[in-house]
Amino acid sequence: MDRRSILDDLFEINHIRTIYHMFISVLFLFIISTLAVDYIDQGRLVLEFDLLSYAFGKLHIVGLAWLLMFSYTLAVPYYALALWGTLYHRSPVQGVLSVGAGLVLSALQAAVLGVLPIYVVFHYQLPPASRFIIILEQIRFLMKSYSFIRENVPVILKHKTKEGEGPRFPTFSSYLYFLFAPTLIYRESYPRNPHIRWSYVGVTFAKILGCLFYGYFILVRLCIPVFMNDSNKPFSTRTLVLALFHATLPGMLLLLLAFFAFLHCWLNAFAEMLRFADRMFYKDWWNSTSFANYYRTWNVVVHDWLYYYGYRDFLWLSRRKFRTAAMLSVFVVSALVHEYVFTLGFGFFYPVMFCLFAFFGVAFNFTLNDNRKSPVWNIMMWTCLFIGQGVMVCLYCQEWYAQIHCPRTGYNVMITLQYPVPRYDNTAVPSTTL
Repeated sequence: MDRRSILDDLFEINHIRTIYHMFISVLFLFIISTLAVDYIDQGRLVLEFDLLSYAFGKLHIVGLAWLLMFSYTLAVPYYALALWGTLYHRSPVQGVLSVGAGLVLSALQAAVLGVLPIYVVFHYQLPPASRFIIILEQIRFLMKSYSFIRENVPVILKHKTKEGEGPRFPTFSSYLYFLFAPTLIYRESYPRNPHIRWSYVGVTFAKILGCLFYGYFILVRLCIPVFMNDSNKPFSTRTLVLALFHATLPGMLLLLLAFFAFLHCWLNAFAEMLRFADRMFYKDWWNSTSFANYYRTWNVVVHDWLYYYGYRDFLWLSRRKFRTAAMLSVFVVSALVHEYVFTLGFGFFYPVMFCLFAFFGVAFNFTLNDNRKSPVWNIMMWTCLFIGQGVMVCLYCQEWYAQIHCPRTGYNVMITLQYPVPRYDNTAVPSTTL
């Protein structure tokens, strides 16, 4: 289906485009205020991006690890499926052997895509942003390879080959296209646009770069000064509450930036380069009056994968008897994966995301459901989002500085930061063992 992204349609409306311009003007204010403060403190105009250079360090290692994961995902699932299908249709004995071969390849899949990224993250002590790139790509490759196998195995099993003919397999070009396409559901073909708008691609990547700098200024101006100073103060309920509500605005801005940079810009840029016509990567989640609708519309790409391979397959296995259990299983899996990403990305286990997702998210899904239609519930949803983002930014920032100022000792698992941690007070904390 040929569908445009909602924001592309909305930005054609002058009123909506003006709101977009307001966000750009705030970025300019961040830049001006940073330059003014640096000029007052140091007597010169300084615009350094040391946090970005620290967070995205060792990109050459990230590139090599990505190339290994991509090469494996490109070759092994495709040719393993072809080998299994060929053996399966030849004879029952070879069919049994094909099952054994499938188990071996599954173990190999777990070793390469499961262990290799974790080994690279810890062995090379990658900084946070580089860690997130590897872990998110690991999950993407696992989801794509699973979808490819899940969609093609039933077709091969049901296919009745004629004498002298082999089973029909998907083409290698369609699988290669799928690995880069902005979707997690494998199809032999997708709707395609007639041409590529390279100017649109360039502008979209420029917007992604702008979002990175926007996030940098939010952290430097609104988060780091506050939580770095709070880490030196005695803990109190008042300090925690003030820090939490102070973090709601930067937390919400970071959420909107992540949505705009990835779900809109990044996916649309690759869709344009691949002439991928279905751009419904998200829906109008901002109009949701229930969290059930918000979860369905915030990230349609991941939601479709969870719906088809989590929720529907669970119902099929249970003969449609446990709908609530199927929904809860999807929430638990999603919460575990989110916590896995945050744990490896930040380098410490602090299950804030898991608790918010698995407990409050489930509760809101069943209480603030689709029966709520009043605009009041949209206000409630936004209020909960603000508070939730404030809790995450506040607690993760406090834990980050706690790990620096109160390092663990003894026989606990240790993570060594090989980089000095930026403090933005003209000093730096030495490399620290956490």
